[in-house]
Amino acid sequence: MASSASVSCPGYKARHVTEIGNGIQTSLMLNGPPCNIYGQDISELILDVSFDTNNRLHVHISDTANTQYQIPPSVISLNKGQKIDKQKGNFEFIHSHNRTTGFGFKVVRDSEVIFDTIGHVLVFEDQYLELTSSVPTDANIYGLGETPGWFRRNPYNTTITLWNRDTPALFEENGYGSHAVYMELRNNSKFHGCYLHNSHGMDVVLSDGSLQYRVLGGTLDLYFFAGPTALDVIDQYTQLVGRPNRIPFWALGFHNCRFGYTSVYEVNQVIANYSAARIPLEAAWTDIEYMEKYRDFTFDPQNFPLEEMQKQLDFLHEHGQKMVLIIDPAIHVNNEYGPYTRGQEQDVFMRNADGSEFIGQVWPGYTAFPDWFAANVSQWWNEELRRYFDKLQIDGMWIDMNEAASFCTGSCGSGEPIGKIPPLPWEKSPEPHRSLNTSNTFLVPPYAIHSRYIELSKMTLETTAVHANGIIDYHVHNLYGYMESKLTYEFLRNYRPNIRPFVLSRSTFAGSGAFISHWTGDNAATWQDMHLSIASMFEFGIFGIPMVGADICGFYQNATEELCARWIELGAFYPFSRSHNSLFAYPQEPYRWKSVAEAARRALGIRYTLLPYIYSCYQDAVERGWPVVRPLVFEYPSIDKVADNDRQLLVGNSILVSPVLSAGARTVEAFFPAGLWYSWYGSHVVIEASNNVVTLNAPLEHINVHIRGGQIVPTQHPEMTTEEVRQNDYELIVAVDANGAAAGQLYIDDGQTLDTPHRWIDFTFYERTLWIRQRSGQLAIRRPLSALVLLGVSGIHKVQVNGEYVQCAINSIGNHTEITGLNISLQTNSRLTLESIH
Repeated sequence: MASSASVSCPGYKARHVTEIGNGIQTSLMLNGPPCNIYGQDISELILDVSFDTNNRLHVHISDTANTQYQIPPSVISLNKGQKIDKQKGNFEFIHSHNRTTGFGFKVVRDSEVIFDTIGHVLVFEDQYLELTSSVPTDANIYGLGETPGWFRRNPYNTTITLWNRDTPALFEENGYGSHAVYMELRNNSKFHGCYLHNSHGMDVVLSDGSLQYRVLGGTLDLYFFAGPTALDVIDQYTQLVGRPNRIPFWALGFHNCRFGYTSVYEVNQVIANYSAARIPLEAAWTDIEYMEKYRDFTFDPQNFPLEEMQKQLDFLHEHGQKMVLIIDPAIHVNNEYGPYTRGQEQDVFMRNADGSEFIGQVWPGYTAFPDWFAANVSQWWNEELRRYFDKLQIDGMWIDMNEAASFCTGSCGSGEPIGKIPPLPWEKSPEPHRSLNTSNTFLVPPYAIHSRYIELSKMTLETTAVHANGIIDYHVHNLYGYMESKLTYEFLRNYRPNIRPFVLSRSTFAGSGAFISHWTGDNAATWQDMHLSIASMFEFGIFGIPMVGADICGFYQNATEELCARWIELGAFYPFSRSHNSLFAYPQEPYRWKSVAEAARRALGIRYTLLPYIYSCYQDAVERGWPVVRPLVFEYPSIDKVADNDRQLLVGNSILVSPVLSAGARTVEAFFPAGLWYSWYGSHVVIEASNNVVTLNAPLEHINVHIRGGQIVPTQHPEMTTEEVRQNDYELIVAVDANGAAAGQLYIDDGQTLDTPHRWIDFTFYERTLWIRQRSGQLAIRRPLSALVLLGVSGIHKVQVNGEYVQCAINSIGNHTEITGLNISLQTNSRLTLESIH
């Protein structure tokens, strides 16, 4: 498969091939007359191949003159690896020449070709790059986004566009972030991955047994990951771009927000309503309405006066709860507004090509945009945030509209009185179509990526706007949200030394997970959007952003009671779990319907019980990049039936969640891989699966949750806040496999500091003996292990701990046993022996 005109291009031929111990360097020259299909062909290139690690190969094709834009290490610092001898790694790089198509190469992993450009023309122009690899006709490819869609990408007809924009999260359209990384599952049950390090807009096209990059500039900076498991690929990718950040424990609680709260007093009532309904509420969030005239760093003196916000914060903290507020990057153009005048003085705002200030329109009106490349921008941003935090010590930051979003196209407000507030887009006639300067190929590139708008600048910064380093936004547009995230995270690190920052960002890029968590933006209150949220979580797990979730019950449109009940059941298992909707829809806090409130209590009760387990899973993300929520195919790659399963989700590797995703359903068809699966609710319900679909009952207020046989899951008794949960003793659910064995782990730290003592504990169970072994760490653990739930184990009569009998209560129900009254320290190695009745 090729783009419409590239078949006429000559490709390149290799010259002066130099092979060294850890790589290859080659000059590439045009193989014939230039075709100039979407720009000017670059006649001479350099190919650099390096074997970074045993499991990572770096292939970089760049222009010899080094004029094409590349992401500088000062923006994203990649972990380049140790550079090994190519004979020692798991990769082989093969290049050849085809008379018709010119130079091509293959990437081979363990004798299997995983990337193959031979027979496809390489196009390298100043504003258009094209690279094509053959893939299996029915390829299993995952990742590439942010583009809401089904998890397994359609290999026959998919175009994924990477160009960050402010838009509703529409099916198969480009969204808020850009992640040019994918993983592929082959028939040998092995995964591999590939990442293109490039900040330009692009299409990635799957069709006719090929995967093709069509990029609007830069270089072809490719990294290949050997896997062979899905978790290995994600480990190898996040080792390159950055591991996920360490979240505070409280972030795993349940959050509430609404765009449309009229006053601080209404938010106070919402907080009280959650408590009255006995629904856990960890953090109260407030959207832009708390600001004075929607201006950053301000408080509406009438509806959200600062002193009342301070009282609300004090109340929340007294009850173990948190506050998070929103900030947008756009700064109101007003000479009486301090953040703007101070920004002007320090020259931190984006400019037009003629040197004038670039002006857009966002919520406060006409706005200037911070230039994250400006020399003084860090100093200015830190000072504005410091002034803000000194007034109100909020617990976390929510940075929105950072694609960056603008309601007008191009620089607007010219000739308008400074400080004027224009009508919002839905309050006026549609913006007239402006005459495009098609001769300026940075405004309308010759190749049109498949974004909703022909003009790349629509709803965002002008692509010809100039950054302080002289680079126009065309080249770095997709980095805007990433750079704001990084500066915001660093501010919080410095403002509160050793306290873990919590930053939620809408716009993301490769490596953003090192600084932020993410929600999937402005979804709709539809059954399809609820379903798509599962695939989005899976994708962001690949992208190295495991703390992710969707607006529960939907942001736009009015959620029905049934939809909201089903969504809160599913959303209780999102890593980031928050109810949020728009002022244009009816309020939908879960306490507003009897059935939704009950569904919330049940599902969130499970979430809060599982917090020690979920937190341990998240630590695996911090150390190895592993996602908290995973598709079945990650754990069972040899089962064809799960290759496209995005209707169920695994929390870690132990908890299987099977939600209802369609209106009116009171059952759910759930696939169970071979093995034992224990129902969360009824210890007597066991599914002995053989890779089959099982019909499960699913009343409106119920979500099916199963524990995988062979797993040990640490828990604590649920409460209304995470702080209260952490005061309770630990318990273990031991769910044995067919051989009577199980294993699990527990990670514990203080949940809030960065430089903190910790403790990893491993649990193994076999031959009716539970072993507790210390893996690492020196943390003093205050709470003991007080109870065991043994699934698949019966006939227990007595319990010994380290050879001595202990007093405890033993209750057997069928083939399961509950043991309570234990008081076992988790600070030392221990052995629990369970004696049977003879």
